[in-house]
Amino acid sequence: MLTSRDISSLVIERLGNEVGTRNSTVACFYFDCAARKEQSLTNVLGALLKQVVRGLGGIPEEISRAYQNQNSVVGGQGLPLADIVTMLQTATSKKPTFLCIDALDECAEQYRVKLLDSLNQILEMSPGTRIFVTGRPYIQPVIGRRLVGSVAVVAINPKRYDIIRYLNSRLGEDTIPDAMDGSLEADILRKIPEDISDTYVEQQHSKLPQVIN
Repeated sequence: MLTSRDISSLVIERLGNEVGTRNSTVACFYFDCAARKEQSLTNVLGALLKQVVRGLGGIPEEISRAYQNQNSVVGGQGLPLADIVTMLQTATSKKPTFLCIDALDECAEQYRVKLLDSLNQILEMSPGTRIFVTGRPYIQPVIGRRLVGSVAVVAINPKRYDIIRYLNSRLGEDTIPDAMDGSLEADILRKIPEDISDTYVEQQHSKLPQVIN
């Protein structure tokens, strides 16, 4: 069964493979609830900015000048959020850009709306930018309200064959294959999918990621 991290990895890999043919750039960020204190807005957007600039092959003059001006400030304080957003607007306007954000629901709640507002500012100034977001269903309304343009939503719901494929994959990674005979493996592949009824899958849907383009 695919997790939001698996989905994001697949999307980012696909986009990364097409960067050359599309003449585009890709930047990504993975939220982790265990690292919420370190994943502030400036850190998140700063990480995206570094990746976008790297994809340009050179630092735009206005971004370089802003960093130089900031370094001249006593104490060498980091760039304020507004400046980072402005730099992202500049950088993403240079070529088509894909910003991929995984597990938005794990972003600290006090940052989530401001992050979406910042992304919206980037979209308004960079019509060639596309944003890919994964998260649990309950964050869908706030995304629809905060991001301009159309928001396409794809619900991820495990099917029986998905469960069997996942089990086969995990069984194939078993580092102690001799610990399980063919009979036990067959029972696992039969019993677990049977136990996951349609009702159970529907209940689990609320815990599975949504993909929001």
